[in-house]
This record gives sequence, structure tokens and C-alpha cells, in this order.
Amino acid sequence: MNSKRYIKLFVILSLLVGAVFLFLFLPEEEEPLFITATDEEEDGYVSLDDKVDLILENELLDGAVTGISIRSADSGDVLYSKNGDIRLHPASNMKLLTGSAALATLGPEYRFATEVWTDGKVQGNVLHGNVYLKGKGDPTLMKVNLDQFAIDLQNQGIQRIKGNIIADDSWYDDIRLSQDINWSDESVYTGAQVSALTLSPNQDYDAGTVIVEVNPTEDIGGQAEVMLTPETDYVTIINKTEIVDGKEDKDITIEREHGTNNIIIEGKMPINATPSKSWVAVWEPAGYAADVFKKSLEEKGVTFAGLPEVTTGATPESATLLTSRKSIPLEELFVPFMKLSNNGHSEVLVKEMGKIFNGEGSWEKGLEVMEQTAGDLGMSTDTMMIRDGSGMSHKNMVPADEWTMLLYGIQKAEWFKVFKNSLPIAGEEDRLIGGTLRNRMMEDPAKGNVIAKTGSITGVSGLSGYVTAMDGEELIFSILFNNYLGDAKEIRKIEDELATMLAEHEF
Repeated sequence: MNSKRYIKLFVILSLLVGAVFLFLFLPEEEEPLFITATDEEEDGYVSLDDKVDLILENELLDGAVTGISIRSADSGDVLYSKNGDIRLHPASNMKLLTGSAALATLGPEYRFATEVWTDGKVQGNVLHGNVYLKGKGDPTLMKVNLDQFAIDLQNQGIQRIKGNIIADDSWYDDIRLSQDINWSDESVYTGAQVSALTLSPNQDYDAGTVIVEVNPTEDIGGQAEVMLTPETDYVTIINKTEIVDGKEDKDITIEREHGTNNIIIEGKMPINATPSKSWVAVWEPAGYAADVFKKSLEEKGVTFAGLPEVTTGATPESATLLTSRKSIPLEELFVPFMKLSNNGHSEVLVKEMGKIFNGEGSWEKGLEVMEQTAGDLGMSTDTMMIRDGSGMSHKNMVPADEWTMLLYGIQKAEWFKVFKNSLPIAGEEDRLIGGTLRNRMMEDPAKGNVIAKTGSITGVSGLSGYVTAMDGEELIFSILFNNYLGDAKEIRKIEDELATMLAEHEF
């Protein structure tokens, strides 16, 4: 019995000595070996996981599929992932890959070309032969450039043309719309036809569109005034408007009839109403560019013998080059492309990559280049489906983790500065700085900090990009919401809340 008592006493003394030793020699700055949830609450710290999960409890997301991926921009480590490996529709987040692939393959200095050729000869001041306007994909070609072509021909002594104007768009194939475009999109600028020869009405470079502006007059009961930019006879305006008293509401619709260039304008226009303006996609853009070129020639004093045709065809190999121009470089084009989320630019880039690297200006060959480049940039292509360059397709599928992997991998590329500079910046009101984020996240710390690509099609919304946390930690994120119902603006508020939370977070 005594021996057992001594053993118990020895054990107790040993435990006491050990406790005193730990108390005396444990460094003050050491963190506790175990942190419980209670400890976190007492310290006022809420983990990143908890913050994200709390925001995602929004009832607007009931029945929807959410994919979120957050990485360290420095290490590439995944800091948070919810359904990050689930394939989801990216909408215009697809432009992140299209843009990266174009910069990686074509390069920031790449320029598109437009050329003017003839199969005839100049005798005196008359050009005996056809004039070919040959496009090589330039989405920035404008009326002012066609005016310069006309001046160039004049400077070569050409005052009269005895021949036709022929639009040559053979640089690309003749498939005008990517395979999953909805019929309801094809008359609006977001679904404009893609052609190697096309024309933009202004410096937003919405190629293949004409601006239709409907203005009120003081003639109650009469028709509204319709103006086109640029002026063209390629489209036919069918004016079914009515000028009404200023007390009535404006109700104007502008839509092109499928398969034609008949633009039907209907509805009531009050005498004191503001103008209605729409960018209408034309049917077969090459003919549109050639028609405006003919007008430019006539305006600059170059006349035609007889009634010339404006038609389409390929430039003969034996033709003579009269003049040409190069577009702005990609590094400049990327600003309106990414900031304003220009679908046409995306699809032109796809076809141009196919033409330059696979010898065919088609979606099939261009998407092959995109997929190969995606793998080179660190994405897992075996878990992706790529159907277009713009994200308009509801069949594109890419997991959120792959978007953050792409945005991580490209940071060391020589062209990364060009790429990042093209992304919309939260809260910056200038449309060519803030882009599609100019009216979102207008307050610190998100304003000027969240730099990301937006994306939105029916039932799909996304936001992917870069943000700096409160403690200086650089983060990459991708937020994808699929299959939601309700107001897209409310879904975007959830994206903004998540991005703002990242800007406020401290690790």
C-alpha cells in the first residue's frame, strides 16, 4: 500500500513539474497548438471559407449551380473551391481564354489588313477593270478608312472606273455565325455575322453593324426621322413609326428581318422624346462594306461608267494592288474588345488564329488553336468544351478552377500587362477603363481594385479576375452561377458582394 501511495505521489509531482516547465519556457509569441471555433469567435476572425459560404446562402441561388475558385496569385494554391471542378457555362468569361490564346499566338503587335486590288489597267484617268475590296478580318475598318482608299486612288490619277466593285471576303470561310447562336440574337450587335470583310460604324468597333437612330419630329401623326451611320443603301428602312403627343410614352422597336436587310422600325415616338438608337447587325457584311466603299469613291469625285454592280468574289491572283491599310495592333484593340466585351472581336480572333496557324479561317481550325494554347497555359483541356470564342454558346463548359488556373499561369507571359490592362476595373466611370464594371462596386476597397471579366447570358453569370486583399495578398478568383432564375442584376450583386469581401479580407 505504501509503495502504491509513493507511485501516485511521484506521478502527481511529475505532472506539476512538467506544467511549470511549459509555463516558464513556452515563448510568448507562440500560437496555441489548437485553435477552436470558440477561439476564432473570441478573436473576431472569420475564415475565408465561412465568409464565402455565408454569402452563398442567398435564396436567389436556390436551384442554381455555383462554382467558385479562389487562388493565391503568388503561389497558385487554391484557397477556396466550391464545385471548382464542375464544368459550367462561362458566358463572356470565355473571352479570357480567347484573349490569352490570341496574345500568345498572334502577339500584341499583330495587325489585320484590308486591301484594294484591280484586275484592270489605268488608261489616262480611267481604270478599265473591276476594283476588289479584299478583307483580311479587320474589325476596325470604318468609313473614314474607305474614304482614304478613295483618296489613294485619286492620287494615282484614277478619276473614273469602268468596272464593278467586288467584295472579297475569302480570307475566312463563309460560315457567318458560330454554331450555337440563337435566332433571336442574329439581328442585334451581340450576334453580328463574322466576315473577313466587314465594317464598323464607330470606334467601339462593333463590326458588321449599322447604327440606326430614330428621332422625333414636330409632325404629330407623321413618321419619325431615321438616320443611318454610316449612310448606306445596303439596308432598307421600313418606317412604321408614328409621332404622338408628348404626354404619351415612347415605344419604339428596331429589328432586322431574318434573311434580309430590311430594318423594320415600329412604334410611337412622342414629339419631345429622346432619340432611340440601335446597333443593327446586317445580313452579309461584305456587301455592306463594298456599298459604303462605292459611296466613298463617289463622294471623293471618282465616277463610274454606266451602272456598276456591287457584288462578291475572289481577287484574281494576277490582280494589281492599288492600296492597303493595317489595323491598330491587338494591344490597342484589346481595350474595346475586353472592356466592352465585344463578341465580334472574339470570333474574328478565333478565325484569324485558324487562318494563320492551321491555314483555314474557320471556327473549327481556330478553336483547335485555342484548345492547344489552353493546355500550354496550364488548363486541363480534357475537362472543357469550347464551342466559340465569345461565350455566347450555352454549350461551352469550363470549371471555375480552370479559369483561376489560366489567370495564374499567364502572369509570367510577356504580354500579361497588355492582357490585364484590357480587363474592366470596378467603379471606374470611364467606359474604356471601367468597361462592364464601370457601374459596379463603386466604393472602396473594391473600387479600382477588382479587375475582372464579366459574363452574362440567359441563366448564366460570371466574374473572374484579380483583387488585392486588405493585407496585400494578391488573389485570383472565378465566380460562376448557372441555371439561376430571376433578375440578373440581383445575381451580379452577389458577385459584387463576394469580390468586395475578398478586397476586405485579411489572412
